[in-house]
Amino acid sequence: MSFDPSLLHSNGFANGTGVGLRETGVVEKLLTSYGFIQCSERQARLFFHCSQYNGNLQELKIGDDVEFEVSSDRRTGKPIAVKLVKIKAEVLPEERISGQVVSAIPNHLDGKSAPGQVPTGSVCYERNGEVFYLTYTPDDVESNMHLDTGDKVSFYMETNKHTGAVSARNIVLVKKKQMRCQGVVCATKEAFGFIERADVVKEIFFHYSEFKGDLEALQAGDDVEFTIKDRNGKEVATDVRLLPQGTVIFEDISIEQFEGTVTKVIPKVPTKNQNDPLPGRICARINFTEKELLFGEKDTKSKVTLLEGDHVQFNISTDRRDKLERATNIDILPDTFHFTKEAREMDMLSAQRNHAVRIKKLPKGTVSFHTQSEQRFYGVVEKEAMCASNSKANVSPSKGKEKDIEEGVIAYEDCGVKLTVPYHLKDLDGCVFPQLGEKVEFSISEVKRTGMQSAVSLKILNRTTNTKRLLGFIATLKDNFGFIETANHDQEIFFHYSEMCGNVDNLELGDAVEYTQAKGKGNKISAEKVTKIPPVGEDISTNVLMGKVIRPLRSVDPSQTEYQGLIEVTEEGEQLNLFTFSLLNSSSKGQTYPFGIVGMGNKGDCLQKGELVKFQLCTVPQTGQRMACNVVPQRLALVECVKDQFGFITYEVGESKKLFFHMKEVQDGLELQAGDEVEFSVILNQRTGKCSACNVRRVSECPKPVATPRPDRLVNRLKSITLDDASAPRLVIIRQPRGPDNSKGFNVERKLRTASVIE
Repeated sequence: MSFDPSLLHSNGFANGTGVGLRETGVVEKLLTSYGFIQCSERQARLFFHCSQYNGNLQELKIGDDVEFEVSSDRRTGKPIAVKLVKIKAEVLPEERISGQVVSAIPNHLDGKSAPGQVPTGSVCYERNGEVFYLTYTPDDVESNMHLDTGDKVSFYMETNKHTGAVSARNIVLVKKKQMRCQGVVCATKEAFGFIERADVVKEIFFHYSEFKGDLEALQAGDDVEFTIKDRNGKEVATDVRLLPQGTVIFEDISIEQFEGTVTKVIPKVPTKNQNDPLPGRICARINFTEKELLFGEKDTKSKVTLLEGDHVQFNISTDRRDKLERATNIDILPDTFHFTKEAREMDMLSAQRNHAVRIKKLPKGTVSFHTQSEQRFYGVVEKEAMCASNSKANVSPSKGKEKDIEEGVIAYEDCGVKLTVPYHLKDLDGCVFPQLGEKVEFSISEVKRTGMQSAVSLKILNRTTNTKRLLGFIATLKDNFGFIETANHDQEIFFHYSEMCGNVDNLELGDAVEYTQAKGKGNKISAEKVTKIPPVGEDISTNVLMGKVIRPLRSVDPSQTEYQGLIEVTEEGEQLNLFTFSLLNSSSKGQTYPFGIVGMGNKGDCLQKGELVKFQLCTVPQTGQRMACNVVPQRLALVECVKDQFGFITYEVGESKKLFFHMKEVQDGLELQAGDEVEFSVILNQRTGKCSACNVRRVSECPKPVATPRPDRLVNRLKSITLDDASAPRLVIIRQPRGPDNSKGFNVERKLRTASVIE
């Protein structure tokens, strides 16, 4: 729209000599170059051009009171407003009100907004138990001070006589809100500590009485927030509270890695006058500029010893507080050893007194202490090697570790010369020990450093012996001994860990082994030269039967004389069809089958008498006997209680009616609650003799609590109450809600809220 001020009618005051009638109104609409005014004395809406406003157009906004004269447009003849002057709003009685900022004007909008739109904030105050909210603009704040949420302020209240809107004016800051600071606990003493602040490079003192939380859990490195107060001229931290770990961040570390050269190393022994926490220096070319970066002891990626001239790669860390840059995650580049003149040696890691530095890992097998001959030699055992366990049977195998107390000797000929060479049991091929006078084949190994020779890779030739190797299965493992279940699964034999050929730690329940049977003190039978072998297969039927344990294994009930457990076939659980059942004529109801440790689905499970199980049948190759195998218990019980990291299941094992379980044994990471139905396995702790549950799996959740219906007496009472009953309780509305401007209801735009009192 184009507008020409020369086209105005003078209305009796041409050339500015006359005095026209002045009216008042409210700016209703305001655009870039024009707007509209709503008259106060009459129902009229007048156009005005911004050139007719006498004042700073930037201060004019919608809702402002203005005074103007009425003229007419010569072109259209329509009335328009000219000579506009802003009227100062009416101020309520001179009474300053104390309040608080509840919504501050954002910093990025302070004084900057679209034409006709002014950013606003809000304050609140309390009168007679009611809380009122008022808006304010940046012009309403004295001295152009920026207010923050929570600041205590005082102000006057004014009402726009045309719109009835109430707002705050002449706002003065009374008290700034205390800002909360963040930091990291860097030191703790007996009754106080220090916090490294996140806003400035500075530490601040705090007393333990100012810590709001569990003081026992407070430790160096914890993130905290606090309020700073001045006491005796010094800043101290008060109201210290813990923050989630990782909240406070001091530095930003670059993603990009850089390469540089060490120009100054950290002194091994710091001098008395050294106060620099970052004494190291690295020179690098970054963005085509030579730059020297600092680093300290904690900035090396590994504990490698740095030397001047080392080629390194690193990240750059920038402190958020003072923008100080330093090198961190420093690691030596592999090619650095080609440039330095240091003497390098090769060795394996061992417990030595010499101090090795700047260690570089080599491929496995690069370093060897021995040289082994390719030629094979033949000789005769002149002296048997004795194992440490043979002389000290009570020594724990973990302490012995198959060390020889006395080495053996082999006599052999080389180029017509008779020689002898020692050997050790650890150098045997297999677990068969050579005996005196036996012929053996071997190679010779020589130690590079000492030149000492020994026989290795020994094989026994043409052994003729009636010693029979027997098959068995690991049934029990104790601290330094165990028991082997025989191949017939009908008894168990003792063995000491010293008789185990190989690492005892690799043994598990149910493992197949070979052994030699011998008699010890008191004619007691024990197993010797125990060797672990691959699993032994058995003929297993595909049909699954249901049964009940009528006798557990002797490892579960040591008081019984029989080693084997016994299962009776029942008709509970899965039902077999007629064709399958006819094939299993020996598996009718009431038929019993023995089982051993190999037949357990979980070798560590403790089957109790009376438990229901699923199982299959297998045939023992040695005897043809049919036994139960793949025995899996069918246990269902309720969780009685859960306490932090453990709980109890309502299940009777021995004399205890509760079964302990740890939360780490719960499958799928579920959180169990009291009343949940679970299935589980029972294991026996060999040391304590107590049982606990493992492999706990939730079958169903506990039923959710149902809301209790209202008692009949209350229902009947409510039915008997009528609106006409004067003695009945009644709800009476004293007044309808109104705002401070006497408007009805709650006006969201003005952010006015009241609290009504209901009797």
